[in-house]
Amino acid sequence: MVKNAPRSLTLRERMNRPNVAGYVFILPFIVGLLVFTVIPFFTSLYLAFTEYNVLSPAKWVGLDNFRKMFYEDKLFWTSFWVTFKFALIQVPVKLTVSLLVALVLSRGTKLTSYYRAAFYIPSLMGSSVAIALLWKQLFAFNGVINQALGMLGLPSNQRWLGDPKTALGVLISLGVWQFGSSMLIFLAAIKNIPASFHEAAIVDGAGPVRRFFSITLPMITPILFFNLINQVIGSFQAFNSSYLITGGKPLNTTLYYGVHLYNRAFNHYEMGYGSAMAWFMLLVIAAFTALIFRSSSAWVYYESEGR
Repeated sequence: MVKNAPRSLTLRERMNRPNVAGYVFILPFIVGLLVFTVIPFFTSLYLAFTEYNVLSPAKWVGLDNFRKMFYEDKLFWTSFWVTFKFALIQVPVKLTVSLLVALVLSRGTKLTSYYRAAFYIPSLMGSSVAIALLWKQLFAFNGVINQALGMLGLPSNQRWLGDPKTALGVLISLGVWQFGSSMLIFLAAIKNIPASFHEAAIVDGAGPVRRFFSITLPMITPILFFNLINQVIGSFQAFNSSYLITGGKPLNTTLYYGVHLYNRAFNHYEMGYGSAMAWFMLLVIAAFTALIFRSSSAWVYYESEGR
């Protein structure tokens, strides 16, 4: 006797399956990922080896874009050094400020929740066009900063954005001002440290400084590691403050790598060259990230692993 063949499911029955419903719900995300991330990712990799000006078809030139980048484009190395200097100063200062504020807020008062919100708001607005333009007005020759210095009897004729010695510092100060997100992450980590650790240290006679370096800091090193990675990546990708506040001036001392890339790609229509620059920065960020990961075994403490 021949067994009956299994009945094929109808379309409604197939759609009622839980896995099919799940695929339907994540379909918009998958389409967005393909259209806005995966396809542009590999397209830019191809364009990095071509000469492409948008108006005519891409022409394969091999490694010419990278040769021009390293040996002919003087602003390439200038912008790279400015970006590296920006990251080198901003990242440790921003992490230090956010950690110190988190330590203060961890004590807990009636107004702590309001302080948290107040310190976090700049992180929400800091990268906006409006804040960048406001920062430009603050440090203008007739801006609030010079007026405040004049009221205190200090020199008030400083051209903050026109002086090569201070222009980059103004942009760094804007980046440090946006410490709220890192501060909240640090605060959550500090709150998660068992109180018994501090109580035992107090019994042993350890003061606040000793407890910070012996308990608090080692316990939050995983969070410090996380914030460090995020800040390094974000610093190398900086764009808005330079483009909107100084335009890379004066004397290219604030010319971020991203601004130079934008100028070559969208002002000079060198899309192939811009793609090559983008891929070089991707490799640089990957190298720095790998170095930080490699060094983490020496200074990051994971309680679950006992190290």
